[in-house]
Amino acid sequence: MNNQQFPAIEIEPQSPALTSIIWLHGLGADGNDFVPIIPHLNLPPSCATRFIFPHAPHRPVTINNGAVMPAWYDISAAGFTQREDNEGIRSAETIVRHFIEQEINRGIAPENIVLAGFSQGGALALHTGLRYEKRLAGIMALSTYLPLQLALKTEREAANQQTPILMIHGRQDSIVPPTLALQSQQYLTNLGYCIEWHEFDMGHTVNEEETTTIARWLVHILHNRSTGES
Repeated sequence: MNNQQFPAIEIEPQSPALTSIIWLHGLGADGNDFVPIIPHLNLPPSCATRFIFPHAPHRPVTINNGAVMPAWYDISAAGFTQREDNEGIRSAETIVRHFIEQEINRGIAPENIVLAGFSQGGALALHTGLRYEKRLAGIMALSTYLPLQLALKTEREAANQQTPILMIHGRQDSIVPPTLALQSQQYLTNLGYCIEWHEFDMGHTVNEEETTTIARWLVHILHNRSTGES
């Protein structure tokens, strides 16, 4: 299922889907970016997981000299939190909500949906997931940070206060500073969120150790959901 307004790559399980992962790519990439990771996750057939990899719209990106590229929102400065693109982030949130609602309409309960993302996509996953009105299975935020941080205090939804959150970052990340990621993790922890935090010796990428960690976390989250366990 797809449409021209909200394009995405979808990978169906062998049996009818019971769970879904909506996985958002980073700046300048597209939905193809994380398709190759699927076989390395080795999710059991019992999870019956549909993968959805949306494509971000093309737009000028200020930090890249105004070059037009796939981007969920604009970035003005290397610090990420200066002059944040409030309008762009909230516009992108509506796209993510579309995909969540699409899965619900296809019979996947919201508590069986994982919202995941890398870099800018991970920032959007955190932003949207913590504001979503129905409980999600989990939020996975890779090599990223929390955008519009101060607004979260008043905009967050109680439904996802206890939702498991996986955050992973590279110690040598030269794109999203590890200090920014750690500050975001600590901010969320202080707000009472359940964060599983990992740091690995890598840059702004995903390595084998991280893939193993992601797979373990997803199997735990999705197996319990698909089998009805708590």
